[in-house]
Amino acid sequence: MKNAYLILGLILFSGLQVLQAQPLTKSSVEQNLIAARKSWANLDYVNALEYYEDAYEDSDERALIDTIAILQFKVRDYRSAERWFSRLLRRDKEEEFTKYRYTYGQLLKMNEKYTEAIEEFQLFLASNPGDSLETLAKNEISGAELALELPQNLKGVTVENAGRDLNDKVSEYTPTLSSNGKEIYFATFDADDVIYVDEENMEETYAMIYRSTLDDTDWSKPQELGGEINRPGFHNSNVRLSPDGSTMYFTRAKLQGNTVSESKIYFSKGGGDSWSGAQELKGVNGDYIAKHPTPGELYGKRVLFFASDMEGGYGGFDLYYATLIGEGEYSAPVNMGDVINTPGDEETPYYREGTLYFASTGHPGLGGFDHFYSTWDGEKWSPVLNMGRGYNTSVDDYGFTLDEEGYFGVLTSNRAGGRSAYGRTCCDDIYTVNIARIVVDLMVGTFTADKKPLTSSTVYLVPTTNDKMGTPNAQNSGDKSNVVGFDLALETPYMLIGTHPDYYPDTVTLNTVGVKESTSLEHRFYLEPKPVPPPEPEFDTLDINEPIVLENILYDFDSDRIREEAESDLRAVLEILNDYPEMVIELSSHTDSQGGDDYNKDLSQRRAESARRWLVREGIDRDRIVAKGYGESQPQTVNARAAALADFLNEGDVLTPEFIDALETQEQKERAYELNRRTEFKILEGPTFITIKRIQKKETTKEAPDRGSLPGGKPEMKFVKEFVDFGQVRKGEQKEYTFVFYNAGDAPFTIDLISACDCTKVVNDLTGETFEPGEKGRLEIIFDSSEKDESEVIDIDIFLAESDENGTPLMKTVQYKFELVK
Repeated sequence: MKNAYLILGLILFSGLQVLQAQPLTKSSVEQNLIAARKSWANLDYVNALEYYEDAYEDSDERALIDTIAILQFKVRDYRSAERWFSRLLRRDKEEEFTKYRYTYGQLLKMNEKYTEAIEEFQLFLASNPGDSLETLAKNEISGAELALELPQNLKGVTVENAGRDLNDKVSEYTPTLSSNGKEIYFATFDADDVIYVDEENMEETYAMIYRSTLDDTDWSKPQELGGEINRPGFHNSNVRLSPDGSTMYFTRAKLQGNTVSESKIYFSKGGGDSWSGAQELKGVNGDYIAKHPTPGELYGKRVLFFASDMEGGYGGFDLYYATLIGEGEYSAPVNMGDVINTPGDEETPYYREGTLYFASTGHPGLGGFDHFYSTWDGEKWSPVLNMGRGYNTSVDDYGFTLDEEGYFGVLTSNRAGGRSAYGRTCCDDIYTVNIARIVVDLMVGTFTADKKPLTSSTVYLVPTTNDKMGTPNAQNSGDKSNVVGFDLALETPYMLIGTHPDYYPDTVTLNTVGVKESTSLEHRFYLEPKPVPPPEPEFDTLDINEPIVLENILYDFDSDRIREEAESDLRAVLEILNDYPEMVIELSSHTDSQGGDDYNKDLSQRRAESARRWLVREGIDRDRIVAKGYGESQPQTVNARAAALADFLNEGDVLTPEFIDALETQEQKERAYELNRRTEFKILEGPTFITIKRIQKKETTKEAPDRGSLPGGKPEMKFVKEFVDFGQVRKGEQKEYTFVFYNAGDAPFTIDLISACDCTKVVNDLTGETFEPGEKGRLEIIFDSSEKDESEVIDIDIFLAESDENGTPLMKTVQYKFELVK
């Protein structure tokens, strides 16, 4: 019988894992469970996951939740895994799954939810005292705290995906560079997508070592090395070169079933694409896994560093060294001690001029594997330090190496944005590392006008070469800091814009023209506060069949015409109906008691239908709105808000004709009649309850004239619609939209800069265009979802050339959101 195998990411790094792919057919729950267990036993996590998900969909069996969560973690679908573990732990009323809080905390870190991760690890430690993972959990907390403090970018370091020249959809592993940086060697499979082979021919599919050369800025097509290196029947990987490029070290691994049964270190002499037959190193191999060899020096002698799971270590894979005693022969391996090694895994060592670089899960890091380094002073290793963002992300980063000069290097990562055969973070890509020889960095602090730190600010760095605005680089300081940092390009002028939602923005210009040596620049913004906005509306929880009054939909006596102030309430209902497409509501209208019963019922029906027509014109299906006129049959019961707005009423008063007749003044009576002339809505079908922002009562008085206008007036850019929801968008699909705006002020404005992400194309470039008071304009955009991996809300920032009375540039932001469907 033949099965198909799917070989994905995760291979040859922390051991060899093979994922099978078998055709799926609709089966009963029991058949799916049988197939799932068989797939899991074969380490076929992809199909095991799909079988278990099918079984769960058909049975809703809670006992499958932890299994599905674990499998999502194994295939490195971290976002899905987080959701499943969250569901499991929310339902764990008996605290049966507290041990999973450790894995859940790891997933929160990998998804960059560091504060939540800290809380989860603390819960794990409190629920599992003395657990074997205690040390690692504490390190995870330290790593999350480190992530909250580390700067967002590294001074003078650029890490970029090496691109399609080197990366395919399957994983590439542990790259190494020649001394001049013009050659790269790495391991992968001969495929640009998922590999399918027959079970009978599994031995024909192996990881091989490839070589590529750099021509100016392009890498040549990788070529598989010959049989001297890539021996048939073995997975050949973990390649590293000696400093002079004449010796290659690598590993050959074998499988027994689907687990690594053997991994030994070999060496070969030669260079380029010409290498001698490989020989097994003596002294370093044994009845254990040995991998990731790299040459180095200790105590004035040549040594080989490598990773191994041999007995006597500190846990997982440790780093060892062995001293060279002859051609291809080394002394017994020596564990590098607890300064380097932890209860986690230490792998991919790389030695350069007294510094050891390596990847670890046991030292405090940003996510999965992080890059670390330690220096040798002739007697001992210094405390291990994290290499920071860029080198590290919230997922797995490993295999760092540099060329001889030390300004160009490579590493491997499964960070989002790479090429992946399964999911967004399954497979590893090669990334290039460029370290600037001259570094100009800028630190920007944001402060209030009275010089107090202002956190959660966003600073835009905009290149202005040739008097044209480039793509802004935006950095947010976060809720615990008021400082952001930027790397600046040489010979470039910039505009710097400091912003905060509650403060007016400010700008300054700077440039790096003529800089000849590394320089650190600093700027401080002192931002002026905006007027304090009204408090955020409270929230109401609306149960099914429970009416809520739309307080701004009021009517004049004997009229079914909706007043202008009703639009805010109708738009609130429109938003709710768009958010809950399965919802059916009753939109009911009520009259006062002036007039006959039949007349009032007819009038209220016309009023309800008037409100429904407004919503139908906005795109709501008519069948989702039941318009009902109740006439005067249901007088209003005064709630707390109505009582607060009318001091002659008390909560619980029922505005019957008798009650109104007893009021003291005609003004009070008219107000009570107006409250009875109301529109309400309630849920008939769909969710049993929803939580919505309270729909506030609006004052109908006219605004006072603006007494702070500058001489000659001031401009005001207003958009007819500042937010649009594209709904579900398939990956690769494009959406078009036109934002309509007008100048609501009494002075012209000129658009200076439109800033949006790469996914947003501004069709009609409005930069430099001027709009007179009352003049309308159109901002046409195209959203391209090709590079998106998740649902998002996208900002488009429009900066005007004009400033306010404080000299602060005016700006406006519009948004759109989408739900990505893959």
